[in-house]
Amino acid sequence: MGSTSRIEARDKATSAWQGDLVVQTREGLLKGREDRDGSLVWRGIPYAAPPVGDLRWRAPESAQQWTGIRDAGAFGGWSVQRSPFLDFIMGSEDCLYLNVWRPRGVAGDLPVYVYIHGGGNTAGASNLIDDYLGWAVAAKSGMVFVSLNYRLGPLGWFLDPAIAAGADPDSASGNFGTLDIIEALRWVKTNIAAFGGDPSRVTVAGESAGALNTLSLLLSPRATGLFERAIVESGYDGFTAMADARAESDSLFATLLVKRGRAKTPAEAERIAASMPPAERARLLRAASAKELLRLIPPSGFGMSKWASAFKDGRVIAKSGLAAFGQGLWPNKVPLIIGSNREETKLFLSGDRSLDWRRPLYAEAAKFGSLEWKAVGVDSIADAIASHDDAPPVYVYRFDWGAPDASGKSPLPGDWGRRLGAFHSLDVSFFLGTESCLGPLYTGRLFTSANLPGREELSRGIMSYLSAFASSGLPDASGLPSWPRRPKDAASAAQSGLPVGIVFDASATKASFSPLSEVVTKEDVAAALDAGFSPDVAALIRQHFTVR
Repeated sequence: MGSTSRIEARDKATSAWQGDLVVQTREGLLKGREDRDGSLVWRGIPYAAPPVGDLRWRAPESAQQWTGIRDAGAFGGWSVQRSPFLDFIMGSEDCLYLNVWRPRGVAGDLPVYVYIHGGGNTAGASNLIDDYLGWAVAAKSGMVFVSLNYRLGPLGWFLDPAIAAGADPDSASGNFGTLDIIEALRWVKTNIAAFGGDPSRVTVAGESAGALNTLSLLLSPRATGLFERAIVESGYDGFTAMADARAESDSLFATLLVKRGRAKTPAEAERIAASMPPAERARLLRAASAKELLRLIPPSGFGMSKWASAFKDGRVIAKSGLAAFGQGLWPNKVPLIIGSNREETKLFLSGDRSLDWRRPLYAEAAKFGSLEWKAVGVDSIADAIASHDDAPPVYVYRFDWGAPDASGKSPLPGDWGRRLGAFHSLDVSFFLGTESCLGPLYTGRLFTSANLPGREELSRGIMSYLSAFASSGLPDASGLPSWPRRPKDAASAAQSGLPVGIVFDASATKASFSPLSEVVTKEDVAAALDAGFSPDVAALIRQHFTVR
């Protein structure tokens, strides 16, 4: 890859990409590795100081500089979280690391694609599953790909007056995980040219909680100027009012007091907490280990926990949350791609023992729950943004691959189309080209030689749209159908049969990119449910709506 001797003597200032595995960042020299399909990778790069000790529940601070050449061959630590399958706590508070992939060669000024992993903001990591790895985007799309870890659960989002006392305004917001992602974007703006990335063409993307966090960035004055485009995959309204965030921390503290034997019941713990000096409360919270804190929170499946995030504090995240889009008051008005999967909720319903996937109720719950997801997480946001005369372009998609067609046929083998179909997170590997499906959990079951031609062609097409978007802000991919911009009045356009987005789908052998002429509202879903089912059945279906 070329000699490194000429850069070892440089001071700690970033340098232009020169094709070497050793690069100069602001913090110091990094040595990367060759990776799959002609990509290069630098793993486990610290983008902020470890948020431990006095830095727990504080806004991230800049990473420390180092001397010599730091080996960037191993991924960094994951945030503390539950294991997805076994009953133990894993990870570390020292988790603020990112990874960079790029194609081999000397080309510079490449578009930059920053990916935020999902997991309900309580689970996940940049390398938890192979789906998230960046070699394919680098090698196939010619972009610089950045993935990152950030604080999760009560370490990432925590609002307590005793903890916030005397803190700077950012730390007092409680949005530590959001601030971590913003700090990572600052790192990208400063350092990415050293890897051949163009700091003026940064696209932020994420799926599920990563999509919620991407929406948070659109709504964050603290992220202004740090990115130029955004991609929101299966987002949802997970924003939390400050009063609710405070109540959650109060509940956790009361549970801690009971566990420590300071109180016999939650009610008694609340009375004790109300009279406790703030300094003592803060001391007890800071003395608790990360694992102990996480054990106090109920699990919610797939390694996630029941914990709120994205606090509407008015400084880090707009106080009005998603309503800011309708008001025209969101700070970061950048071109946006936003969409969802046709059968989002089947992933969660499949783990519900009260439902049998063979029964009609399962299909109906998946249908209406997924429509509700689209209404809340896609159409309401896209249409609120597009309603303004000065709105940036918005492009909507629906990912259908895996869902049974009108005749019940699916490219998935066996009964998997009925059981999972176009489920939540299935799109990730198609967008990133990793040929993996929830890591080893479903890859071998769902990705077969029979459906390989169609899914490979579909992934290539989607990646072509996304790389064009990351490059120019327009998803104009050569040789593929035009992706229509969301019109100002999408509902009227759809009623007239005009396209308001695009559908991504494929048979076993052939991809399709067809016009989307569907706009859904929560009122539509409610009306269809009430018209099509008895009140008891409609209520039962509503119980299974799952928007994460």
